[in-house]
Amino acid sequence: MTSEAQNTVERDWQEDVFRVLKSHDVKHVVFVPDAGHCAAIRMSYADPDIKAVVLTTEEEGIGYLAGAWLGGERGALLMQSSGVGNCINTLALQNCAGFPLLMVVTMRGDWAEFNAWQNPMGQATEASLKLMNVMTWRADVPADVAPLLHGAATMAFNGDRATALLLGQRLIGEKKWVK
Repeated sequence: MTSEAQNTVERDWQEDVFRVLKSHDVKHVVFVPDAGHCAAIRMSYADPDIKAVVLTTEEEGIGYLAGAWLGGERGALLMQSSGVGNCINTLALQNCAGFPLLMVVTMRGDWAEFNAWQNPMGQATEASLKLMNVMTWRADVPADVAPLLHGAATMAFNGDRATALLLGQRLIGEKKWVK
């Protein structure tokens, strides 16, 4: 595959995240800035029907999305796997209140990670989410992103469940230390 073709495939899966959220009538996209989510964040800001909200910490997003649901609107939380660790206690809110919670998580501490500080939470992300009763799926190839996110959104919004799609580091691409 040429590098131009590879770049097109990468952009397509990133844009698929936004397209699937939009198709599920998501009105709020909340996030801590992350390069893996840059296309969905950029597209959310550009869409007049979506409120894009930058958070100071990921757990704020869970409360925000609970409020959005109480107000009759859907939302999604975009974050890195390191942010999942910040959310563990706050996930109890979803467990007790039973509102839909859709999360899209870019993985760190996964394949070819250069930053050792990312490894502990990256390796514990999926198990931590499952311990908090979050249903999880993992996409490691571009073709899996749209159908897995569609399924996660359907189960969250139609079943008042917490769901997460984990976007693996092989999908996102190897990060390089820049000196």
